[in-house]
Amino acid sequence: MLRYAVVRGGLGLLAVRRTYLISRFAHSAPQSEYRPIKKVMVANRGEIAIRVFRACTELGIRTVAVYSEQDTGQMHRQKADEAYLIGKGLPPVAAYLHIPDIIKVAKDNNVDAIHPGYGFLSERSDFAQACADAGVMFIGPSPETVRKMGDKVEARSLAVSAGVPVVPGTDSPISSLQEAQVFSQTYGFPIIFKAAFGGGGRGMRVVREYEELEENYQRAYSEALTAFGNGALFVEKFIEKPRHIEVQILGDKYGNVIHLYERDCSIQRRHQKVVEIAPAFQLDPHLRNRLHADAVNLARQVGYENAGTVEFLVDKHGKHYFIEVNSRLQVEHTVTEEITDVDLVHAQLHVCEGRSLPELNLKQDKIRVNGCAIQCRVTTEDPARGFQPDTGRIEVFRSGEGMGIRLDSASAFQGAIISPHYDSLLVKVIASGKDLQTASSKMSRALAEFRVRGVKTNIPFLQNVLSNHQFLHSTVDTQFIDENQELFNLKPTQNRAQKLLHYLGHVMVNGPTTPIPVKAKPSSIDPVIPPVTMGDPPVGFRDILLHDGPEGFAKAVRAHQGLLLMDTTFRDAHQSLLATRVRTHDLKKISPFVSHNFSNLFSLENWGGATFDVAMRFLSECPWKRLQELRALIPNVPFQMLLRGANAVGYTNYPDNAVFKFCEVAKENGMDIFRVFDSLNYVPNMLLGMEAAGAAGGVVEAAISYTGDVSDPMRQKYSLDYYLKLADELVKAGTHILCIKDMAGLLKPEASKLLVGALRDRFPNVPIHVHTHDTAGAGVAAMLACAEAGADVVDVAVDSMAGMTSQPSMGAIVACAKGTKLDTGIALEKVFDYSEYWEVARGLYAPFDCTATMKSGNADVYENEIPGGQYTNLHFQAHSMGLGNKFKEVKKAYAEANKLLGDLIKVTPSSKIVGDLAQFMVQNNLTRAEVEERADELSFPLSVVEFLQGYIGIPHGGFPEPFRSKVELERGKTLHIKALALGDLNKAGQREVFFELNGQLRSVLVKDTVAMKEMKFHPKAQKSIKGQVGAPMPGKVLEVKVEVGSKVEKGQPLCVLSAMKMETVVNSPVAGTVKAVHVTTESSLEGDDLILEIEE
Repeated sequence: MLRYAVVRGGLGLLAVRRTYLISRFAHSAPQSEYRPIKKVMVANRGEIAIRVFRACTELGIRTVAVYSEQDTGQMHRQKADEAYLIGKGLPPVAAYLHIPDIIKVAKDNNVDAIHPGYGFLSERSDFAQACADAGVMFIGPSPETVRKMGDKVEARSLAVSAGVPVVPGTDSPISSLQEAQVFSQTYGFPIIFKAAFGGGGRGMRVVREYEELEENYQRAYSEALTAFGNGALFVEKFIEKPRHIEVQILGDKYGNVIHLYERDCSIQRRHQKVVEIAPAFQLDPHLRNRLHADAVNLARQVGYENAGTVEFLVDKHGKHYFIEVNSRLQVEHTVTEEITDVDLVHAQLHVCEGRSLPELNLKQDKIRVNGCAIQCRVTTEDPARGFQPDTGRIEVFRSGEGMGIRLDSASAFQGAIISPHYDSLLVKVIASGKDLQTASSKMSRALAEFRVRGVKTNIPFLQNVLSNHQFLHSTVDTQFIDENQELFNLKPTQNRAQKLLHYLGHVMVNGPTTPIPVKAKPSSIDPVIPPVTMGDPPVGFRDILLHDGPEGFAKAVRAHQGLLLMDTTFRDAHQSLLATRVRTHDLKKISPFVSHNFSNLFSLENWGGATFDVAMRFLSECPWKRLQELRALIPNVPFQMLLRGANAVGYTNYPDNAVFKFCEVAKENGMDIFRVFDSLNYVPNMLLGMEAAGAAGGVVEAAISYTGDVSDPMRQKYSLDYYLKLADELVKAGTHILCIKDMAGLLKPEASKLLVGALRDRFPNVPIHVHTHDTAGAGVAAMLACAEAGADVVDVAVDSMAGMTSQPSMGAIVACAKGTKLDTGIALEKVFDYSEYWEVARGLYAPFDCTATMKSGNADVYENEIPGGQYTNLHFQAHSMGLGNKFKEVKKAYAEANKLLGDLIKVTPSSKIVGDLAQFMVQNNLTRAEVEERADELSFPLSVVEFLQGYIGIPHGGFPEPFRSKVELERGKTLHIKALALGDLNKAGQREVFFELNGQLRSVLVKDTVAMKEMKFHPKAQKSIKGQVGAPMPGKVLEVKVEVGSKVEKGQPLCVLSAMKMETVVNSPVAGTVKAVHVTTESSLEGDDLILEIEE
């Protein structure tokens, strides 16, 4: 624990003590009686108002807030016991400067005392006097002391009288530019203008050369007038690269004055403090003592009471100069409280009541320094743009907390509106530790925990300051920020969740942004339903199923003479060709015809897979109702669905009981055959689906997903032996039917004979069903080869819905098998009628038809192995992104991605994983070799990472190594997002979109592009047009310096903006003639709003 003795030059400790005793004796008789405070008003806003309210509450004092019309939603209004509007009709800042309103509220509501906070009226002697005249105590120095200290020229004179060194400057406020010119001629540049009646960097401007003098004088005067109600300035010589050290003082009504040590406030930008430290680091002990003694002596000389700060500059030679006295509580008072354990606001209140410092046990020898404290001012400013203030709505706020961290804030919460009218301070973060390094470590950790979205903050900049070697191990001066440009090498924030919410919100409000490359419109011709005979439909295979059960049904299928067909027109065909968009309405119209003319079909595939979620998401239909209605219209043909094992009809693993219940309800509503598969042929995942389907009373059709080429001896990963062993496991598990699911249409005729022939030899009594796609155009030949080798059932689609990425043609199979042992028994004429209906119906879905971008299939599917439905989707996406001419590269990347992942079986969801990796490679222009080499540093798509984590099962042959080991399998980054509601249109043309993100309510504001077309907004400057001058930040126009027709030079001032009480001059980017002016004085602007146009 440190203790600092007070020594002033040649004046010994005894002399100081003697002076103190004489002063104390002279004031031993109380000059005012004790007046307890029962109700306090804070004539301020934001975090300082809340800081005072909290202290009052701790002391049992009732609190009163005042607020402007613009601050109705501010937190300080809600934290007080009472709150009252002031300055009605006045500008935002003027409301808090309106003394009559404040005094009236105080008197009307029996306020005992007013705390001024900092800024606004805190250093106005007329306000302190108005309080005294109204019989209300002013929590601060006497009006006379406020006048003396607030007038920096008089304070300077008092300092000289007290023997405190001062910087050369004017003895009184200057009243004209000419006086400033005379001073600069006498002392030379640089000089500095300072507001005579306020601080905080307002009205403070450094001038380094004569040409800048007039503009900076006007800006300083205007800022001081706006911030403090008085534009008086004084001017002094500017000390280069000083340290800014201030001493906290505290006095009472009886002449007692103590110091609470010093603070180092050297880290500044635009003369506003950014980081404050107490005590000052590596400060010479003798200098420290002189600073303390000078501060206390000056305070005693003026009879200072209450809290205040004496500020000094210390030059590089160790000489100190008095700057000013802030006769109020400082923003950075918090660090003093942390190192001395003295509550300064408590002390202010007690002193105001009439209690002495000794009564409060506040004696100089009792004050100790314990460790170190740092305060960081987190502001809504963008360091990357010269600390320009940012305004808007805080969409996300999460603070850093924990041991050694204190937060003082007011507007730091989700939904808070940051306006351009007030200071940009968002939250003060205070860290305490045993020394500077410890406190810095805690501060860095706390800042890293912050999440602020919706407005820019200076947090990345503060983090750079705290990690700077000079800051941590040496001393800093007021030029620290300017001389360390590496502080502006800001680490970008990820902001993943909020970016995603903005995208989703935009889609919800304005629809998808992906351009649809299809210009076709739906046909206006309705399809003609072919005639249907009267009466009940003929008996079909479903009647056998209902009578004999699944086992009997399987025997009947195996015993059937001829080839059986499954029609995919009701599902997979339109999923592959029409993006699954066919409505129940069009399926129902043709259903009676199918029932009466195709009763000898093995089954009709009409449900499950993508049709389930597309019906709900895009068609606004109930998939269960579709199943029920089709079942009523087609009672005689078995229905078949696609069941993704443990995923059911979803894309993630579901609990076992959910899968069992799903199958049970599906069977009750008309489903008969459950084709169960797993994208990796991972048997444990398939067994759950098989058991669930069997328990529901359905026909279990276990599907082997096919890839590779069993007829190619060079491709042995998925060999004939592999498929036979897999089939052994599925037959032993009790499947009724064995299916080969050839998703990409890779089965060639020779491979068909080998695979089906081997399966038939191994399982003579098990029906074999083969599913394929016709992408390469060889589907009919392959299915006939399968039938010749012993397959009982093959998949087809009606002719007008067949071919390309769909299934082989029903008409072609029927015609080729007619009159042979494979005869299907289906009348070809009825197939023609069926096809004609779908040919016209397909026109109704022209905007979704794959033929808009894809004119044929392609035999290169044997190389890239892209599944049929995915092939269509990738082709469409490539055209949507303007990459239609690069689809060949996309397909090549798909093949390379498949090899990277170890040659997977590709069907949803494994096909999506390969597709995601392929698109990642194309977007980042990466080759397979580059991905393998840089796997440890690339940020892969989540689906790829989760696959390598084993989320969807274990692939045949294991995971690819060393690729898998190199990929960082980052866990715990899943975002759970649920869209909740869409808000009404606001005046800015925005809608608030509400989400639930990881269990917490989030919302984003999204511009409604359609509604905004009918609303009028200020035009934006186009950055690509050099002569268009936009607002560099949100703010109000104070002055327009040019008019239409004015000749301007590059760099010439055009107008003056004010935001958060700081003024910015907008200069001309080019030389030319002003063509148009789009603003007037008092115009309120958003960032990039068009100010004027210049013609070169």
